[in-house]
Amino acid sequence: MTSSVELPELPEDGLNGIFEGTVPPGVYLVPSVGPEALLQADAEGWQAAVLDLGGVTGRDGFFDSCVAGFELPEWFERNWDTLTDCLTDLSWWGETRGYLVLTSGWPDFARAAPRDADTAAAILAAAVGYWAVRETPLAVLLG
Repeated sequence: MTSSVELPELPEDGLNGIFEGTVPPGVYLVPSVGPEALLQADAEGWQAAVLDLGGVTGRDGFFDSCVAGFELPEWFERNWDTLTDCLTDLSWWGETRGYLVLTSGWPDFARAAPRDADTAAAILAAAVGYWAVRETPLAVLLG
């Protein structure tokens, strides 16, 4: 079984388009995420986090990746509700022009834990929507 959530691929303008505003912030599938994305985010004044999902086969492993990649605040309780709260209150992440979440290993995670991947994708998409109406956008690249 694989994830049932249909996610779009990142348009041709790619990450540059997100930073320039020609591609709306969203949750996008990408073939891979390289270190150049972090460098570019930093150069553009965006906060970025990498979630390493290599070998992750379920919710607990996903939360471990979130704790490490986001450096989540102490009040994160390792459940979907507090992950949602963390992603809609990014005050703990600091001032920025935008937020960028990069994952590696998403396809394998989605195959190993389709329900958890669907839930994670929905939470990430809801957070993108929350930030879309504010001055500080959030974009997520799932690679």
